[in-house]
This record gives sequence, structure tokens and C-alpha cells, in this order.
Amino acid sequence: MERLARAGFQLLPALQITSHYVLERDGFVALVERLPDGSFGQSGAPGLLTEGAIAQLVWKKEGPRFVAKGFNRPATTDQVESLRRFHADLSDCLLTPDS
Repeated sequence: MERLARAGFQLLPALQITSHYVLERDGFVALVERLPDGSFGQSGAPGLLTEGAIAQLVWKKEGPRFVAKGFNRPATTDQVESLRRFHADLSDCLLTPDS
């Protein structure tokens, strides 16, 4: 958890989700598997945190969009790059043990 905190990630409370952790940074979130011993497992695809949902980045004819049930809006170039950094940093934190 220290490595995640140093990278700017925070654990969001999600009492209704017992099988995964919800990690957030800069408005983006990802579900991360909660292993039986309480440690972090694999991460799901990150997305944009919306009211009650995670909007996934999808590529349409008109360009990148964040899409969730009842939510569909264009993604800016900066948002796409930020989401890529989020995913890369999260993967690095989860794959590299604390030292």
C-alpha cells in the first residue's frame, strides 16, 4: 500500500464490494482483486469515475469516448494520456514489491 500511496493512489471505501479494492487517482479508478490474505491481486481495466459507475474508454468512429450505463462523453487527448499513465503506474506498483 505504501508504494501505491507514494504514486498518488488512494483506496476508496466501497463496502458493498468485498472481492476487490477500488483504487483512485486524478478521477480515474480501477478495481484490483482482493486476495484471500488481503493483499492486492490483478487489476481490471481502469476508467473514469462517474456517479455510481466506472466509464470505460472506448474508441468510436468519432474518437475516444468514456462510456458507462447512462454516460457517454468524449475523452480529451489529455484524459487518454492520463488514463494510460494511471494504468502503467498502477501496474508497476502492483508488480514491483515494496522495498
